[in-house]
Amino acid sequence: MSGEGPSLRERRRAETRRMIQSHAMRLFTEHGYDATTVNDVARASGVSPMTVYRHFPTKEDLVLQDRYDPFIAARVAARPADEPLVRRIGRALVDTTRTLVEPGTRPSPEKDLLLARVRLMIDTPALRARHLDGQLATQQAIVDALLGDAPDPEPEFRAWAAAGACLAAMHVALTRWAREDGRPDLPDLIAAALAAAFDDDFG
Repeated sequence: MSGEGPSLRERRRAETRRMIQSHAMRLFTEHGYDATTVNDVARASGVSPMTVYRHFPTKEDLVLQDRYDPFIAARVAARPADEPLVRRIGRALVDTTRTLVEPGTRPSPEKDLLLARVRLMIDTPALRARHLDGQLATQQAIVDALLGDAPDPEPEFRAWAAAGACLAAMHVALTRWAREDGRPDLPDLIAAALAAAFDDDFG
């Protein structure tokens, strides 16, 4: 039945994406982003270059592309509608991150992948430039979750401002987390960055 979760084909597609991205992160980390080609990633992944490009249209996408925006948007939409915007968005970001990285003592492949991606994004100029595109897409997903398809100009303006400010605070937390080799608890670090920016509780 539809609506009960991803189909077998969708799950296999997602597994292929994760496998390709995982090999790409390993190669980029070991040999450098600029020295690694898409063909190198394809060979390491046991797939054709065409398969890599089908999942990741550009080399930059191997690092920057993720599927987090729908999770963030769903969390934002589920927050109480009467919450202040920055609290509603900020707590959704913290909750989403907590779900994704699974803090604790057990290994988390998602956490390891995210850490490798953030390190590359920080250290590679071409990726830093492209990162803005991804942030704008995340802002759009948050604004859509808050306002729907036909927002009024003033609420839309406030929503874009709040989303941009929250994501900027999150970026500061991600940068520190990567610089400290992923040792701090990332959701707590994001909550602390948001609290510093807005003088509010985001735990």
